Amino acid sequence: MELAAPIRSGAFAVRVFGSAAVLGDAAGLLGLSDAWRNVLGAGVRLVEVGVDALPERPARPTSTQFGGMLSFAAVEAAIAAARRPPGDPEHVDAIVTAPISKTSWTLAGHTRFPGHTELLAERFDATESGMLFVGPSMRVMLATIHVPLREVPRVLTRGVVLRAIRLADRACRDFGVSRPAIGVCGVNPHAGEGGLLGHEDDAVIAPAVAAAREAGLNATGPHPADTIFTRAVLPPRGPGTLDAIVAMYHDQGLIPIKLLDKREAVNVTVGLPTIRTSPAHGTAFDIAGAGTADPASMLAAIRTALELLDRARGADRR
Repeated sequence: MELAAPIRSGAFAVRVFGSAAVLGDAAGLLGLSDAWRNVLGAGVRLVEVGVDALPERPARPTSTQFGGMLSFAAVEAAIAAARRPPGDPEHVDAIVTAPISKTSWTLAGHTRFPGHTELLAERFDATESGMLFVGPSMRVMLATIHVPLREVPRVLTRGVVLRAIRLADRACRDFGVSRPAIGVCGVNPHAGEGGLLGHEDDAVIAPAVAAAREAGLNATGPHPADTIFTRAVLPPRGPGTLDAIVAMYHDQGLIPIKLLDKREAVNVTVGLPTIRTSPAHGTAFDIAGAGTADPASMLAAIRTALELLDRARGADRR
């Protein structure tokens, strides 16, 4: 299921891209019967994604070919709506994606894309995009995303790091920070310790930071990753506080923000021509259907999309 929110007459309307049959089946699993339709509420419209019939429900929530087909189709439908011209009545201004099972996408034959971010970048022809995580405590930009740890040093280049710094700066400005302070992590312990613990920090990351500063960006680094995150906790602001951190690989950036903001962390794709947010967690099949799943991150993703839409609308009026 995907949520997409267009701006209409100074207010936000919401569309849910998904399947009424699947939503009804899930509601029945939770004992909600047909009451799920009332959850959508006024101003929310379900856009049906084509499904002929539901397969037999597995004994417990898990990755399935059908789930991959349906979730991929829902994402594609939301993207198609966002790509319509702004005056089109079916156009949407933002996409909020629900978690996907990458295994389900693979079972459905969608093996080209490791996740939403890569699919969105291709569909919107975004030559420079990236993954930002936002929470009440901090903002974290990833230089590399779904890359095996052993491949990170090979993938990291000056251009990759510089792009992440530029995207972090852009994202902070989208959130209303006029002169963002960006801290850049080293990739090795102690940021390489002058080459004793690895050469990438001096040979790759430091030149990228220097290029960013020459371009007028307020970036510093590389900093040891085990200490830099203490300077990024927001609020309060003070001398040396960072508005965003650029992490070199997936877990380096996600462990701190998920530790501090686990219930309200949000994934934002930066660099697209439309706004896209998502919960900062996966499908949670282990608790799905048990009535214990926490919707806080999805609600935070919706609030973040609305905040960015409101800021963009205010900027357009100026």
